[in-house]
Amino acid sequence: MPKPLPLPFPGVSEMPLVTELRFPESGVTVQGEFELNEFAVLSPENLEFLRLYIKVRGNLKEVERILGVSYPTVRSRFDALLRAIGYEPEERDPRDETLALLERGQISPEEALKRLRK
Repeated sequence: MPKPLPLPFPGVSEMPLVTELRFPESGVTVQGEFELNEFAVLSPENLEFLRLYIKVRGNLKEVERILGVSYPTVRSRFDALLRAIGYEPEERDPRDETLALLERGQISPEEALKRLRK
């Protein structure tokens, strides 16, 4: 049974280079130098998060519900995923956390207004 790629590899920061592709059923083997794309080298944690994100069609609130973690935690994991595939996350609007707390009923509308006016 094939094993997952051992990535990230301890102590190595460079991108791996694949030198052989084998198609077992057809008996075809291709040798050369092939680059892996940014998704192929994701950590298991980032890959699992990406799978869930795709499954829920990009709905971070649904990811929050399924994982049972706070919205800021989900955003943080999403930002880490973006960085892992070579994108810089957008600057977060500081009002987002206040609105998320209000939406979940963790603060009152009055408290939200107070925070948003700062």
